[in-house]
Amino acid sequence: MALPYLEAVLGFMIFMYIFETYLDIRQYGALKLPSLPKQLEGVVSHEKFEKSKAYSLEKSHFHFIHEAVTIVMDTSILYFGVLPWFWEKSGNFASHMGLNSENEIIHTLSFLAGVMVWSQITDLPFSLYSTFVIEARHGFNKQTIWLFFRDLFKGICLSILLGPPIVAALIVIVQKGGPYLAIYLWAFMFVLSIVMMTIYPVLIAPLFNKFTPLPEGELREKIEKLAASLKFPLKKLFVIDGSTRSSHSNAYMYGFFKNKRIVLYDTLIQQCKNEDEVVAVIAHELGHWKLNHTVFSFIAVQIITFLQFGGYTLVRNSKDLFQSFGFDTQPVLIGLLIFQHTVIPIQHIVSFGLNLVSRAFEFQADAFAKRLGYGKLLRAGLIKLQEENLSTMNTDPWYSAYHYSHPPLVERLAALEELESKKED
Repeated sequence: MALPYLEAVLGFMIFMYIFETYLDIRQYGALKLPSLPKQLEGVVSHEKFEKSKAYSLEKSHFHFIHEAVTIVMDTSILYFGVLPWFWEKSGNFASHMGLNSENEIIHTLSFLAGVMVWSQITDLPFSLYSTFVIEARHGFNKQTIWLFFRDLFKGICLSILLGPPIVAALIVIVQKGGPYLAIYLWAFMFVLSIVMMTIYPVLIAPLFNKFTPLPEGELREKIEKLAASLKFPLKKLFVIDGSTRSSHSNAYMYGFFKNKRIVLYDTLIQQCKNEDEVVAVIAHELGHWKLNHTVFSFIAVQIITFLQFGGYTLVRNSKDLFQSFGFDTQPVLIGLLIFQHTVIPIQHIVSFGLNLVSRAFEFQADAFAKRLGYGKLLRAGLIKLQEENLSTMNTDPWYSAYHYSHPPLVERLAALEELESKKED
């Protein structure tokens, strides 16, 4: 007797939609609160609070609609057997184009091409509305419709260029892997991740944004001095033209071993009028490096990836599993897709655990910046970024615990204040 894999997957998808909608409703209630949290009273202006509230509520309304449409589409695709139907039609299309659909790589690429077209069609209305209605209405969107579609076109071209060799390699590895398949798959993905982390900032990111060296001046000198004091191997310091697309701000670092780079969004520099606040934000980011958070995260991802591939090797030859989803054959890509659906419960648990670790890391990085003497400046910088980005001021504790990889501002300020009080004692 075949196990009801499909029914179990559909049941959990619906359960998770109901659970996450419940959390969304709790968060919606928090967003409608008429006043700031006590910790932010007198810190964040009433004008900024009202703007943040309006922005968050509109995003929440949009989120409810988007999630409802998504769950209907996803469950319908599985329940009505759209996947096996589309797999068959993609093979017929490949044959019609004069290609050998018996070749699994060709058949799979034909299938993925159709999936990409479908995803673009279904995602585009939501992306356009989010960017040119919600973000524009609240003063964040800076890109033109031409720039939007140019970025979209570039993304599609990159998928067409990079996707086929990666997919072909995965299929060959699964077909030839034998008893060491999990190791081979993990090794391939490990090498691929290293290659992508190396070429993305150098070759791919510049296709979408302009990276220019941070001009000589006090800000550059202070960041370089801070990096040197921590023995951070800073090789390059860039400013990215984030303002061409959005007025949201950010900063990040990347690179391996002795070749580290720091990237500042131009909007971050514009919003933090005091240069020392920018330096404090960088001190926080350098804290992640000094405390080995990036190394831990990378290792955790590798372990999770290996365990996933190990699980996949256990079920990839299960005829009942494929038949439950309407497939008479056992294509490699379809096996990976089905496996991802069957381990959704585990993925949610792992994601929640990683969020807890990430939040702990954020507190540690804040404390690190404070130990360097940037406590008050970091506090001012965090408040400034919260205001300028119109980030959510009131958060439901259940919602934030489940969704947020970064603690809410209130919690971060409270932690900094607690450290200050301990210092005084």
